[in-house]
Amino acid sequence: MGVPLPEDLRKWLLQNNLDLPEEEADDEVECCGFAGFPDEGTFFLGIRAMEKLYANRSRPGGFDPPDRPDNPFWRNDWVPFLSDRDGWAGKFIDVRDGRVGRWRVGEITITGEYASLARYFDSVAEMLTKVADGSHPVCEVIEGRLHWS
Repeated sequence: MGVPLPEDLRKWLLQNNLDLPEEEADDEVECCGFAGFPDEGTFFLGIRAMEKLYANRSRPGGFDPPDRPDNPFWRNDWVPFLSDRDGWAGKFIDVRDGRVGRWRVGEITITGEYASLARYFDSVAEMLTKVADGSHPVCEVIEGRLHWS
């Protein structure tokens, strides 16, 4: 990709390569990875899927659109790590400072939603704790599987 990865992202990728085996990869699908977690519509991306989505989003000049450098939809400094199947929405880590943000096509990109990847994973753990104790409003465990309503 040509950008240095923040240390917590590097460590996570070294321990968790979520790419599908080559023979199961689908070139028609923009993103693939570990489906259904943290919710049923998104995927944690493997390295190949990150590279593919990053290549699709990055632009000459470093940001998109080129006339909005202070508030772009996408910056080449952002590395996606979670996405929907089509690559239209997801979360990224900013390689400049390690903060996590989110994008959705047609909406304003949110930067600094979490201070770090570690803080994002803390929030996921907190959500799963609420699911396990029955206090999460839109998710429950049914027959050992997460069920989103």
